[in-house]
Amino acid sequence: MSQAISHRDNGINSGPWWTGALTAAERRWTVQGRPRWAELIDLAVGSGPVSAEGAVPCDWPDAFAWVFRPLVRIARDRVATAAAAGKIDAQAVTAAFDRQLGRRLAGLAARTLVLELNVERVSGRLAGDTAQQRFADFVRSQASPERLTTLFAEYPVLARLLGQACQYTADAQVELIERFIADRDLIVARLLGGADPGDLVEIRTGIGDTHQRGRSVAILHFAGGRKVVYKPRSLELHRHFSGLVGWLNSKVLGLGLRSVDSLTRQGYGWLEFVEHRPCTQVAEVDRFYRRQGALLALLYAVDGADIHYENLIACGDQPVLVDVETLFHPMLEQPTATGPDPAARVLASSVHRMALLPQMLLGEHGAVDVSALGGDKGVQSPSDVVAWDGVGTDAMRLVRRRGEFHGATNRPRLGELDVEPSEYRAAMLGGFREGYDAIVRHRSELIGLLTACTNDEIRIVARPSQVYATLLDESTHPDVLRDAVQRERVFDALTIDSACDLARQRLIPSELNDLWAGDLPVFTSKPGSRDLWAADGECLPDLLEGPGLATVVLKIAAMDEVDRYDQEWLISAALATRAQPVAHRTGETRPRAGTSAIPDPQRLLSAACGIADEIGARAMHGDGRANWLGLEPIIDKHWAVLPMGAGLAHGYCGVALFLAQLADLTGVQRYAELARDAVRPVPRLIDQLITEPELGVTIGCGGPHGLGGISYAIARLGNLLDDPEIRSWLPAVVDLTRAATDDELACFAAGSAGGLAAMLAVHSETGLPSAGRLAWDFADRLVEQAHTVPCTCLDLPTAGFAHGHTGIGWALQRFAATGAGDHYFEVGQAILDAEVPDGTDLSWCGGLAGFTMARRDAPEDWASTLAEHQPLRDMSLCHGELGVTEALMVLGQRGNYEASAAATRHAGLLLGAIDRGGVRCGTPHGVVSAGLLNGLAGIGYGLLRLGFASRVPSVLLLEPSPGQHY
Repeated sequence: MSQAISHRDNGINSGPWWTGALTAAERRWTVQGRPRWAELIDLAVGSGPVSAEGAVPCDWPDAFAWVFRPLVRIARDRVATAAAAGKIDAQAVTAAFDRQLGRRLAGLAARTLVLELNVERVSGRLAGDTAQQRFADFVRSQASPERLTTLFAEYPVLARLLGQACQYTADAQVELIERFIADRDLIVARLLGGADPGDLVEIRTGIGDTHQRGRSVAILHFAGGRKVVYKPRSLELHRHFSGLVGWLNSKVLGLGLRSVDSLTRQGYGWLEFVEHRPCTQVAEVDRFYRRQGALLALLYAVDGADIHYENLIACGDQPVLVDVETLFHPMLEQPTATGPDPAARVLASSVHRMALLPQMLLGEHGAVDVSALGGDKGVQSPSDVVAWDGVGTDAMRLVRRRGEFHGATNRPRLGELDVEPSEYRAAMLGGFREGYDAIVRHRSELIGLLTACTNDEIRIVARPSQVYATLLDESTHPDVLRDAVQRERVFDALTIDSACDLARQRLIPSELNDLWAGDLPVFTSKPGSRDLWAADGECLPDLLEGPGLATVVLKIAAMDEVDRYDQEWLISAALATRAQPVAHRTGETRPRAGTSAIPDPQRLLSAACGIADEIGARAMHGDGRANWLGLEPIIDKHWAVLPMGAGLAHGYCGVALFLAQLADLTGVQRYAELARDAVRPVPRLIDQLITEPELGVTIGCGGPHGLGGISYAIARLGNLLDDPEIRSWLPAVVDLTRAATDDELACFAAGSAGGLAAMLAVHSETGLPSAGRLAWDFADRLVEQAHTVPCTCLDLPTAGFAHGHTGIGWALQRFAATGAGDHYFEVGQAILDAEVPDGTDLSWCGGLAGFTMARRDAPEDWASTLAEHQPLRDMSLCHGELGVTEALMVLGQRGNYEASAAATRHAGLLLGAIDRGGVRCGTPHGVVSAGLLNGLAGIGYGLLRLGFASRVPSVLLLEPSPGQHY
């Protein structure tokens, strides 16, 4: 074969056939003979065909594996030899290995074989009357030595991938078998209760990702039905963690948290197999989540990470952690264009860091919770996946479509259904509190135990595994399998991803080494070290900021009641993200009965100050700025716990606007200074958007959610704080708003209507000419869009003020009121007439309050409905009580005295409710969040509106400050 291929032009034009599979560096610097993988390929093809008896398998992975039987045979023979010793059913083990390796090779070669299949089909060289027969003919012909020679000549990189897969998989399997033979008696005694399980009949590999040249977690099956788990890495950390679990059990009465029995060997080990078992009664579920809360407290204390849905098994009332390789995990901050964020740093060191609490994996089709609490089965994947159409036929082709998320066995089951974790918040919080308090009471004892972990091996997650998996998958495209230099360009994504990140840049050579070996890159460290080690054993010295153990010791020493409260908020907020999707409508009401406070301005101002003080207490400071963690809507559909961005609706600009307005009314400088600290990242954001204009388009030009709203906030902050520096940012932000315009997005929240309202306010507030010009452009664009594109931003029959026709029509009529012309008013009226409220939703964003604010000709019964409404539990501006009250105030300003009186009445009821039970945000379960539309800042701002309407403009209508008219 080597001679045959060397005469074929493979793009290198000189040297052996396999030269085209070498990277540029390997070609320059490597002085070597034939690589091992090339020897395997030559041997396989040169040894003659495997018997062609039997039909081609129907299942396409098995059919494509059929093509590479000569390669599999060589690897299988090595495994068969190793399996001949000991109590092993060599035939069964070898057959399972044969199928698993064959399917892996089929996956690596699928794109190339499908391309070749289509070439054969188009050229008419396939025999058979049906598409299935022609597919089988292709497989049979492709399996011949001549066709394999031709295939590897054209795609030498594919030959490398297949040869390496056979070589490394066989190496790893033989190593596993030899270890099993040596350890079998200990395995039976330690993990199987001394009962002989019978012969080993299957080694199921690929349970996890492959690392370190084809090694992966495996499950060993015995003839008697028992199983054990093999891990090809040190289990010293696992053994020590089991000791920590036992220690916590001794400190928390009745906890009884289970850990996994292990047999630790040098550089590898064996674990008991944990079966997934359902719960039989609600009390068991309650115990499960109490234990999971305590487990969360322990993992928080020792800086656990990467505890996702595949790393925990629900075994009755026990949450059993089966993978603990990522304890003492350091923070690996990724530099951002806007600089360090104190809120991001706090989140990265919190209970949220370890992925045990709900975390949404987002994509173009939505989101899925991949945490150890989530992992919902049967939901659609958030992004398209690679799939195959026409499988088993000569029309087989690659497609990308939505797949199904299969979940795992991490959720307790009651009956036939997985339990919803958000319904067991109290049990989870109770267990967390018990575990946390026990750690605090006995912290010195725990710190002493942790010193035993100093030299244990820990895994460092440098990048998400999905990044590596995607690179490996996309780098099997046939276009990059003809020449290794082309495939190297796929991996350039790592360099791009590591721009300005010196630590990750040092990892790239090792990452490339692993990717070329077909593995997911892996890095390890030790709790007592700052060094990292690559998969090949190379040491990367002083890459970490500090030893993980030292960080953990400091953390445990600092744990206290305040920190526990903060972590409990994060637990509640994370669980709330599972409770319900974002709903743009009013929800539960509260009784009219109860104390009604007199809503005089000073009472309202005092309540707003209390809210501002809570916002101040929740602020995170560092690097010259302040920020908050918030429960925020993502793509206006899903909730997530995130550091605040810049936006008006849910970001730090909205919070700063409330604080600055309050400072203007009270003269209290701490509110003004916090507002200034909140918006300090804006200049860096401006620089980033100038450099990356496509990011500005993603943000959009809209009001609450876009750069229009940020422009509005900056204009008003500059005046409220009388700050020339903040004012100086405004022209650039307005220019970026223009650049961010999307002709397909018209709504108030994120599109041109919001941009128009914002620019009118900015121009009125500051007289900035560019804002006035942009307002005209937005208005003309909306008039044009009224006849050419849909106006709604969400797939809702009645999207209302924020997302539908209503906000667009209102914006055009507001523009017309500046003297722009009757045409804009008339178009606005036509747009308003295109949408009517459904009558059951009272909210500003999508319901009757927004419709009423938008229309000066609103029917009287709309005003009556709002005036007589049952008070809402949600107090927020967006879809809560203060959004409805704002509509009543607007009606009052138009001369509706009954609406004005109703606003005063509801303000009194609202103050009474706050006095009795505090504020309730417009988030799932009312979880406290600082933002403007759904959170504390908006509630505080609404109270200021009720008390000082002559000085506080409507933020929901993006009004300029009263008296500001340039």
